[in-house]
Amino acid sequence: MKPPLGGQAVIEGVMMQNGERIALAVRRHSDGEVLVRSIPARRRFAKLGQIPFVRGIFRMYDMLSLGLRALNLSTRLAFPEEEQLSKQGTWMTFAVAIVVAVAVFIVLPLYVTHSIPSLRLGNSILFNLVEGFIRLAIFFVYLVVISRMKEIRRVFQYHGAEHKVVYTYEADEELTVENARRHSMLHPRCGTAFLMTVFVIAIVIFSLVGNPTLWLKILSRLLLLPVVAGISYEALRFSGRSFDRWWVRLLAQPGLWLQRLTTAEPTDDMIEVAIASANRALAVPTPQV
Repeated sequence: MKPPLGGQAVIEGVMMQNGERIALAVRRHSDGEVLVRSIPARRRFAKLGQIPFVRGIFRMYDMLSLGLRALNLSTRLAFPEEEQLSKQGTWMTFAVAIVVAVAVFIVLPLYVTHSIPSLRLGNSILFNLVEGFIRLAIFFVYLVVISRMKEIRRVFQYHGAEHKVVYTYEADEELTVENARRHSMLHPRCGTAFLMTVFVIAIVIFSLVGNPTLWLKILSRLLLLPVVAGISYEALRFSGRSFDRWWVRLLAQPGLWLQRLTTAEPTDDMIEVAIASANRALAVPTPQV
C-alpha cells in the first residue's frame, strides 16, 4: 500500500507531507521563482499519538503546530521584503484566533439556542440539533464571506491544486500539470471534511449531557471537545481508507460539498507549485519551474 500523501495550502504555495518527509513550495511574489524547502517533523507525545480515540487530539496538535510553521515560512518566502511577525507574535495571534473561534462557533450558537424557551426547557436532542444547525450556518456564512477576499481565494486555489496533485499521486500517474488538471478538487481526507464530521459528532456527544443550565452547557462543550476531536479523527481515517464503499461515500458527501467553499479551480502555475512540493516530500528530483 502506498504511503499517504497529504498537504495544506499556505500563502502563495502548498505544504505536502509524506510520513516524516515534509516539504513546502512557494512562488515568490517579486519574481515568480518557485522556492522549495524541507520542514523538520516534530512529533510530540509519540506514544499517545498511536492510541485510537486518543491520538486524534495529539495529531491535531501536531497538525496545528506544523500548519503555523508552514504559514510563517511561506509568508517569509513569498514576501521577503515585508515585515514578518515574530514567533511570539504568531502564537499570540493564534491564541486570539482560538478564543474568537470558541466564542463564535461554540458559545454564540449555544447562547442563541438557549434563548429560545421551548428549546431551553425541551428535549436535549432537539436542542442540540438546532444548536448544531446554527453553528453550521455561522460557519457556512463565514466561509462565503472570506472566500470573496482576494488573498483568501488564492489560498483556496492552492488548496484545490493540492487536492489535484494528491489525487494524481494516488492514481499512480506521473505528477504533471496535465495529469493533475483532470482530477477533482474535492478529497475525502481534507480538513474541511474533518470539520463537517466534527459538527455532526458534536451534536451526538453534546446530546448526552442533557439540558442543564447555560453555564454548564458551555463548560460541557469545552470539556467534551477532546472527545469530539478524538472520535472525529477516527471517523475521518476510516472514511479515507474505506471510500470505495458506497455507504461511506454517501456519508462523506456533506464534507465534500463543504469543500466547494474552501477550494477553487487553480491555475497551471499553482499546480506546478503543488507538484514541486509533492516531489520534495516524495524525494523525487524536481526540475526548475
